[in-house]
Amino acid sequence: MTTLPASDMTTIDRLLSAADQALRALTTTPAAVRPMPVPANPGTVLNDEERQRAGALMRVNHVGEVCAQALYTGQALTSRDERLRRQFERAARDETDHLAWTRVRLRELGARPSLLNPLWYAGSFGIGLLAGRASAASGLGFVVETERQVERHLDGHLDRLPAGDLQSRAIVTQMKKDEAGHALAAEQAGASKLAWPIRLAMRAAARVMTTTAHYL
Repeated sequence: MTTLPASDMTTIDRLLSAADQALRALTTTPAAVRPMPVPANPGTVLNDEERQRAGALMRVNHVGEVCAQALYTGQALTSRDERLRRQFERAARDETDHLAWTRVRLRELGARPSLLNPLWYAGSFGIGLLAGRASAASGLGFVVETERQVERHLDGHLDRLPAGDLQSRAIVTQMKKDEAGHALAAEQAGASKLAWPIRLAMRAAARVMTTTAHYL
């Protein structure tokens, strides 16, 4: 589907674009704009236990990117601020790279995506729709909190990935840099800090998702 400039898109265009993005996120390996990060050396050959562990962790990361696509798409669809809409759409494009990289790495590891991806996408899209209707500062605050949580989550995966799995480590490291950039951009655009009950609820929901996706 051809992407129109944000200012030229009607509501119907945006809905069709959102549906197209959902189908791409859930049923295909999207085309990345940037090449997949490559380590300086290939690392060691993984044994069965290491491959299984790396596959489970990268499945969780892939789920995170499915959710990121849904969140940013939902926010862009309902945001009333054209400048913020463009920011959400740019971030979604970065997340598309992440989605492609993690999907390819899952295939290389002989692992599958989460069976519950449609559920994760639908829930995240709904949250994105609500966040997009909030004030600009609150919507950006949601982005900051989401990205900071993802940064911490990726830090934990760098600790848990097999030492010899340099390919997965290269992908996760670049993803972490990108998420930090999204959070910084949202802060600079005027994000407000979310109330602690909202931040706590977001962390609890993320824990349920990551724990479940590790196995399913």
